[in-house]
Amino acid sequence: MDSQTSQSSQASRSPHQPHTFQVDLRGLVDLLSHHLYSSPKVYLRELLQNAVDAVTARRAEEPDAPALVRLHAADGGLRVEDSGVGLTESDVHTLLATIGRSSKRAQGLQEVRSDFLGQFGIGLLACFVVAERIRVVSRSARAPEAPPVEWTARDDGSYTVRTLPHAERPEPGTTVHLTPRAGAAEWLSPERVLTLARDFGALLPYDVRVDGEPITDLPAPWDRPYPSPATRRVALARHCHELFGFTPLDSIGLDVPVAGVRGVAYVLPSAVSPAQRATHRVHLKGMLLTERAEQLLPDWAFFVRCVLDTDSLRPTASRESLYEDETLAAVRDALGERIRSWLTGLAAGDPERLAAFLAVHHLGVKSLARHDTDMLRTMLPWLPFETTDGQLSLEEFAQRHPVVHFTRTVEEYRQVAPIASAQGVGVVNGGYTYDSDLVEALPRVRPGTVVAELDADTVTAHLDAVDPAAELALSGFLAAARAKLDPLGCDVVLRAFHPLSVPALHLDDRAARHEQARAEAEERADDLWAGILGSLRGGAPRARLVLNHLNPLVRRISSIKDPELIGTATESLYGQALLMAQRPLRPADSALLNRAFIGLLEWATHGESDR
Repeated sequence: MDSQTSQSSQASRSPHQPHTFQVDLRGLVDLLSHHLYSSPKVYLRELLQNAVDAVTARRAEEPDAPALVRLHAADGGLRVEDSGVGLTESDVHTLLATIGRSSKRAQGLQEVRSDFLGQFGIGLLACFVVAERIRVVSRSARAPEAPPVEWTARDDGSYTVRTLPHAERPEPGTTVHLTPRAGAAEWLSPERVLTLARDFGALLPYDVRVDGEPITDLPAPWDRPYPSPATRRVALARHCHELFGFTPLDSIGLDVPVAGVRGVAYVLPSAVSPAQRATHRVHLKGMLLTERAEQLLPDWAFFVRCVLDTDSLRPTASRESLYEDETLAAVRDALGERIRSWLTGLAAGDPERLAAFLAVHHLGVKSLARHDTDMLRTMLPWLPFETTDGQLSLEEFAQRHPVVHFTRTVEEYRQVAPIASAQGVGVVNGGYTYDSDLVEALPRVRPGTVVAELDADTVTAHLDAVDPAAELALSGFLAAARAKLDPLGCDVVLRAFHPLSVPALHLDDRAARHEQARAEAEERADDLWAGILGSLRGGAPRARLVLNHLNPLVRRISSIKDPELIGTATESLYGQALLMAQRPLRPADSALLNRAFIGLLEWATHGESDR
């Protein structure tokens, strides 16, 4: 019965028995150093964050309290002192020995929580990335009668706590001592500590020094007064070169108080791919958060690099990137609007600087203009496009031509550009990134403008028809030429057009290429797929080889009577037209070119042997 009672007691107690997680500190440090943080250097940022937060907490209760942070690197170790709020023995047990517990949860500090940078417990733990022992000596400003307390922890997970005489720490504040791990002493060297402190803490609002040398540089370059706009531009260009290693085309102020952002965007001096992820330098309340923020600006703003300070954005757990939330989305929109305003300001008041910018970054502006009607209207007189009239803006091109014709691919443009230009038909090359979208959007910002995609039918319609009697006389030649090219899915037509130097023109469009690809796939498919692909066949247009009746070579070829030689000559004209259009050659086209070339050689050498 006693056994049954015992089992019953265990059964009733077991489901509700609380257990405590056991933390392997060595494993946690390994996790931090290899997965959470990108580099051991973040240990110094964590120390600075803790010190600055402690000062902020004390000043919330004592506005006149000293705001000092001092770092001393000597004898292979590092000592960080602050004049902050300090800790009692109870605080030490609660905050330092409990992973993830934040000092900002301490009673009485909730109202200033937004002013803190980090999380004291996890931040101090991160120091084990470079230290084998951490010793903290602290005295509380909120309980000045409490004795100083010492907390000493090792990377094996053990720690000790003891109180000290008042003489050991006469003033409130905290001192952190680090003893380096094997192989990590270089991270605590005076030179490295000074470099890292300047990098992370240059914009901190308090007096921070490393071995007596100030590391803060306030006000920030974008907040400093300058005697003139030109002087400001030069100073910011120097700052950009020091920070990013390039001299910018221009600088854009990013002072957006509503979004809690202050900073500057530097315009890159050379073009970059829109697919390249831009990285930016972000400070959070003065502390450098990351040098690789990717989601800070809209995708179209890939032509700038930013450095800014913010108090509104949330960092991720590692505090090395930004948390994607509604606040970041709002900041991204606000910064994008600021860059957009800079562009419209250049268009209105500084066309020379705008032209210099567009010569390098027109692709980024075109990307923006696709989705922003106001930006398209503003940039219309400035954005360059390739046209049959040369490099022109769409505004100027539309003034010259009642119908704005365009092609969707570069290959189509190369096919028709010389002929269309000779016939007085204006064509815009829409094959480059964003260009066809912008041409199609033209009527929205320029009412009354007629935009039309140029296809093979339109080009053929603008070419002069040949006299019916002359075409009838060449019917035998045309029939032989059509029979030769019919297996390639290409028709042959005769027209008269300029320039005279072009013997033949190969015309097709996307529908013709689609039908050609379908027919080729049908030939290679099994019976089932051939039936399916065959059912897709319709009255699809075919490619055309347009022979120029005004060209002397075509006239001579059209007088040939030998059907075999007509076929060889037709294949040669077809191949030459393909090459002139710079179209990719199919295997059948390559075989045709080889066959035509050898046929012409045979014909030429045969004529020599007869003589």
